Amino acid sequence: MNPVLLTTVASAVCAALIGGVFYAFSVFVMRALAGMPPAQGVLAMQRINVTVIHPLFLGVFLGTAPLLGFATYLAGSGSTASTWLLASCGVYTLGSIGVTMLFNVPRNNCLASLHPSSPGAASYWPVYVREWLVWNHVRCIASLLAAALAIVSIAA
Repeated sequence: MNPVLLTTVASAVCAALIGGVFYAFSVFVMRALAGMPPAQGVLAMQRINVTVIHPLFLGVFLGTAPLLGFATYLAGSGSTASTWLLASCGVYTLGSIGVTMLFNVPRNNCLASLHPSSPGAASYWPVYVREWLVWNHVRCIASLLAAALAIVSIAA
């Protein structure tokens, strides 16, 4: 199999997989947690935020950008495919990884510092859900757009 095609398909699948995780949180996971009493929602999200630090998730989440970069390199400088792949890599890196590190992780860290049944957790929980979801929507769209751009590069 063509190494550019193989790397591009793998990149697109990984970006789509991460986009799917974010999509699930945007569409139903956070809605379910937000519908729980604050102490339970906070505790559940705290556990999710600890559990997500796992090689199977982080490998795909953080590995997609370098994989897209490698696909771009393999496609060859100046080719139409490399242009689409470079766009995919940029969108994924900034919109998925960048947004996560700049916006979602700080909110997760703030939530982690609170005792689930404390008044502070109860008052922060609706703010957390609202703000965290906005940025989750952004990284969901960015991940899925990155997958689409990688797929488009195949036809280029």
